[in-house]
Amino acid sequence: MKDETRLVHAGRDPERHYGIVNMPVYRASTVLSPTLADFKARAKGDRKYRGVRYGAYGTPSTFALADAVAGLEGGAGAVATASGLSAVTMAITAFVGRGDHILAADTVYTPTRQFCDGPLARFGVETTYYDPRIGGEIERQIRPETRIVFCESPGSLTFEVQDIPAIAAAAHRHGALVLLDNTWATPLFFKPFDHGVDVSIQAGTKYIAGHSDLVIGIITARTEELFRRIKETTFAFGDIPGPDDCYLALRGLRSMGARLRQQQESALAVARWLSERPEIRRVMHPALPGDPGHDLWQRDFTGASSLFGVVLKTGSEAAVARMVDGYRFFKIGASWGGYESLVLPAGPKRTRTAVPWTEPGYVLRYHVGLEDPEDLICDLADGFARLGTDA
Repeated sequence: MKDETRLVHAGRDPERHYGIVNMPVYRASTVLSPTLADFKARAKGDRKYRGVRYGAYGTPSTFALADAVAGLEGGAGAVATASGLSAVTMAITAFVGRGDHILAADTVYTPTRQFCDGPLARFGVETTYYDPRIGGEIERQIRPETRIVFCESPGSLTFEVQDIPAIAAAAHRHGALVLLDNTWATPLFFKPFDHGVDVSIQAGTKYIAGHSDLVIGIITARTEELFRRIKETTFAFGDIPGPDDCYLALRGLRSMGARLRQQQESALAVARWLSERPEIRRVMHPALPGDPGHDLWQRDFTGASSLFGVVLKTGSEAAVARMVDGYRFFKIGASWGGYESLVLPAGPKRTRTAVPWTEPGYVLRYHVGLEDPEDLICDLADGFARLGTDA
């Protein structure tokens, strides 16, 4: 089944629901069993992990979303969580304990870093941040106690592309698992398990939901053993999304392919235009020839999403504020993946340690929505006019 067809049909079963096209919303805490034997059987074997037995362990709404995403990614099983960040924290927590070590890309999502440096450190798990461009050389940093190599490709804010196959090969030689935040590419543009990843993580808040009206996370595992380990962890922490959010995420999934195609085309048009502007030091978009990660992107990815960054020539906060405050269509706000265009100050200098950010100029992150790219370019052009002479 092709991905576009799977997007339409995965997680649906009209014959079980009176011919209803969309999966109904199952709101439940208590789930009744007809017999004592059935009640006990629901907590054993495959039914424990995939069966309906109590609302906090999942409902048909939860399982429908998880199964749909697992099919897209080509994994053995998936778990839906309450947010993208909880997907990160649950996936990591499932495989580490006191005395263990994690290698994490220096460019990971800032809350991922905060989790590693905060709760995980307090629980006795050490994290070392590595240069995301290191590729197979990461083997030199793997210790006997290293359990996870955490990747995010492209990296948050500055969009470095990682050589995932080389990193995975090195990690597996030493018995470490490879976890990947695959939110930027989605399984439509990057197939994690074809490139050596063990656990794929997505903030379904972004492209799966697509409408900026919910938060949800998805963890997909390459093998049944890994899936069950993750599921046990979410059981223990009581981490589960509400059924209404699962319904909305499934609805968003149906149009994700169409949205991503349009947003890819529009984002590339906007990025190319920005790359010619005198106010721009450089555009950070791996699908653009000349970007440091372009060759890896071209080798491993089948498309590019709507999110990219720019480094302005100016470092003036006041000048940038004049520019972005007056935007008509690019609104200032966190998150991305929705139908509306966004801009956000990036500030990578605040977090990087393995590869300190020293490049001069103000860094902005742009998300291109579903507006006409000509309107977006006009909005940006008007913004540059406001930037002023101190740029």
